[in-house]
Amino acid sequence: MSSEKRTAAENTPQHIPVMLDEVLHALRPQDGGVYVDGTFGAGGYTRAILEQADCAVYGIDRDPEAFARARALQRDFPDRFIPLHGCFGDVETLLATVKAPRVDGFVLDIGVSSIQLATAARGFSFQQDGPLDMRMSLEGPSAADVVNGADEEELADILYTYGEERAARRIAKEIVAARAKAPLVTTRQLAELVHRVLPMHGGMKTDTATKTFQALRIHVNDELGELERAMQAAENILKPEGRLVVVTFHSLEDWRVKNFLREKSGHVSGTSRHLPPSMAQTPPVIFRLENKNGVAPSAAEVARNPRARSARLRMGIRTAYAAAEKGGAA
Repeated sequence: MSSEKRTAAENTPQHIPVMLDEVLHALRPQDGGVYVDGTFGAGGYTRAILEQADCAVYGIDRDPEAFARARALQRDFPDRFIPLHGCFGDVETLLATVKAPRVDGFVLDIGVSSIQLATAARGFSFQQDGPLDMRMSLEGPSAADVVNGADEEELADILYTYGEERAARRIAKEIVAARAKAPLVTTRQLAELVHRVLPMHGGMKTDTATKTFQALRIHVNDELGELERAMQAAENILKPEGRLVVVTFHSLEDWRVKNFLREKSGHVSGTSRHLPPSMAQTPPVIFRLENKNGVAPSAAEVARNPRARSARLRMGIRTAYAAAEKGGAA
């Protein structure tokens, strides 16, 4: 790709695609190929794939604002880019509705986008005050609904499970006490409440409210459920030698991707080495792994884009196992 085209792909306002070079290397777009960008966002991956090869890309996003950006990008690639409005966990159904063939690659950039974080009205970040929303689709219960409606035990479970917040019970108790006086409706209100429980001290690199906001966002959007459904669907939508490429940003996501690929590549734990071969179950190899440890961003990228510091890329290549029976989106 030319430097001019790469610059155009990377410099979408407020957004820098994370690990773009590594994603393209793992995905290896080819002329005539068909690819799915399951998390369109600002379109950085999609544009780069379309510019790298004379291929077709289906771009999925549930965020109405991201989908509007996808429709705008379609004007640049009218014959090769097809935007789809929906959740990436429903990728198999979405592709079936447009009679798409099995695809050569499926890429996911999990989590919240820089644009969503930078837009105060969306309520994803406490850096600016805004409504306590966090809904990627702008539909369903918001973070404010959860904070003001869930009981103390449920709130604590959400914060601990999805935020790995050790002070989950103390924060949940403080939320219940505060909302008894008045509902919590803004990001600033919630952040200040967490700061009362976990005060900020000089030298802290991470705001103490970060885990609470992460937990609520993941819960509101069922992000881990979406990831699980998308990985299962990848078995069906990918043709043999098709590539699943996933970029994650924290351990809850990465652990799921790592374990999924490990299991689907034929690795199982708990089987006794003392069993005779006839009794030892050999799991099917649905994905082949080229790098079992994943790929981290370069130091240069982290310096350029701090959001990339916790990123991890994992990739699996679809084998021919049961491909004909799976059917997929064809």
